[in-house]
Amino acid sequence: MLTNWLRGIAAAPAVFGGFPGLALLPADAALPADKAAALVAELAARFAAAIEDRSAVAGRLAALRAELAKRGLAGVIVPLTDEYQSEYVPMRAQRLSWLTGFTGSAGLAIVLTDKAAIWSDGRYTLQLAQQVDGALFERLHSIDNPPTDWVKANLKAGEKLAYDPWLHVEDGVKRFAAACEAAGATLVAADGNPIDVVWADQPPPPLGPVLIQSTDLAGRGAAEKRAEIAAVIKARGADAVVLTLPESIAWLLNIRGSDVPHTPLPLSMAVLNADSAVDLYIDARKLDDAVRQHLGDVRLHAPDDFPAALAALGQAKKAVQVDPATSGIFVLQTLEQAGAKLIRAEDPCLLPKACKTEAELDGTRAAHRRDGAAITRFLAWLDQQTAKSIAVDEISAAEKLQSFRRLDNALRDLSFSTISGAGPNGAIVHYRVTKATNRNLESGNLYLVDSGGQYPDGTTDITRTVAIGTPTEEMRDRFTRVLKGHIAIATAKFPEGTAGQQLDALARKPLWEIGLDYDHGTGHGVGSFLSVHEGPQRIAKAGSAVPLKPGMIVSNEPGYYKTGGYGIRIENLVAVRVETEKAENGKRWLGFETLTRAPIDRRLIELCLLNAAEVAWLDAYHALVWHDIAPLVDDETRDWLKQATAPLGA
Repeated sequence: MLTNWLRGIAAAPAVFGGFPGLALLPADAALPADKAAALVAELAARFAAAIEDRSAVAGRLAALRAELAKRGLAGVIVPLTDEYQSEYVPMRAQRLSWLTGFTGSAGLAIVLTDKAAIWSDGRYTLQLAQQVDGALFERLHSIDNPPTDWVKANLKAGEKLAYDPWLHVEDGVKRFAAACEAAGATLVAADGNPIDVVWADQPPPPLGPVLIQSTDLAGRGAAEKRAEIAAVIKARGADAVVLTLPESIAWLLNIRGSDVPHTPLPLSMAVLNADSAVDLYIDARKLDDAVRQHLGDVRLHAPDDFPAALAALGQAKKAVQVDPATSGIFVLQTLEQAGAKLIRAEDPCLLPKACKTEAELDGTRAAHRRDGAAITRFLAWLDQQTAKSIAVDEISAAEKLQSFRRLDNALRDLSFSTISGAGPNGAIVHYRVTKATNRNLESGNLYLVDSGGQYPDGTTDITRTVAIGTPTEEMRDRFTRVLKGHIAIATAKFPEGTAGQQLDALARKPLWEIGLDYDHGTGHGVGSFLSVHEGPQRIAKAGSAVPLKPGMIVSNEPGYYKTGGYGIRIENLVAVRVETEKAENGKRWLGFETLTRAPIDRRLIELCLLNAAEVAWLDAYHALVWHDIAPLVDDETRDWLKQATAPLGA
């Protein structure tokens, strides 16, 4: 019994060296706290080492193929997700990394009897090449060479390709089914994930404590939110809505969790009924008495009871709303097969969650001021070290930045693993430094650091690119063009109803003018002490068609990447706000409030490329940084900040 507790706690992420789940151990565990901590740390290290053991990939691939042969399957699709369709997944769901060695945050593999392939997007092209053995997996771009095309070309007539119905949404299953049909083959749902069968010592579901998000921080009580969403689904004709996104459940019930890295998600599923009653399917060991009292009349159930609850809704002929874009197809199929009337509609929590309350906006402003102070201390320290020719490498820089953030006792976690890239490593868009790849920050380098913090009052995400020594003329040109694109988004004014994809070209235009571009979106939504990547809003070429609305928080992060040379990205978070309440055409006009507070490296700016309005924006931004951050830092950092935020003409 105690072993199960310890394994579950070890399967949840450590935060700054400690395991939050240790607080959940029963009082009668009869195990000293230091002994429990040591055992959990040992288990966690073993789990992590196994997941990232690239030397074992060939053997694992062979074992998987043997399991597929036993089942009469020609292959299996292996996505990087879990049953909650989360971006950050617990150790238990790291099937793609365990099988291939790839540690990026987006990817998919397909394993057939005689060949295999892995896909990711443009952020991870270089990382795929570095981490995945090309002799075992063909490495492909998910847009240029879609997995469905590969299936059509490589699956043989009469063969069966398997998928885990918990891990795939309906649209994806339809696309793969069509690809299989084109090849004369069949897509079939696996009876249990075959990787789980061959993964010896697979970690269990994580066991991290659930936390209360106070109404003061959330701006609205859980009862009010439940009543609002219940009214929405009732108006749609639904008796209930199934919620499978933990962030939606966290928002709805004003709770947070500790189950996955960097995002305070309480892994769980829920059913909200039209009378606002809630059934929550969660490991009850995560809930202390205070959380149980906070949840009040929420009915608690074990996670394993969820499939039976879906079937019961169907058997009762209920009309059930489900989001086919965020729920595994298992949920839809179980409901329909049991007799439910399925109402396919977007998760009703997504939009209200994205439009922050005034309390949440005030909180994120406060969090960004404190976070900006940490970033400023770090940038000042980095300048001092490099000016004295004191060696700094990517790992030590990331650790120093974390130490400055931790001076704020409110910090709960980083909001993602810090991207700390010097020289050519900075050109790897979502680079993660390891001991094997660690580089010194050398004179003539650009250093790119993308980082963020999770605070109870807000989630931060900021990227700064710093010159180490004297930058080249090309570096200054590219940096300034990225800055121009950044300013274009920051100063954009647009009519209500405008979607992010309509703004994306503004950020790219200065690069497009000289035949350059970047292979990632310009902006993603950000939560309130929730996911650093939040929908439905985003700014990208193929962005969401959902209009930007007041209270939404998005990133503003154009970039440029020269493979083998350097990377540049300038990222601030911005909040959508009303600029004009009623314009001539009767519509409100919207714009952005910049939330992030940290200086942008003036040494990398080619002043002749900026127009007067752009210079004015940067000078005004730096004046805000000085006003808000100077009182929060020490005298030495303040002196550095005075120079770093001086007007461009000074």
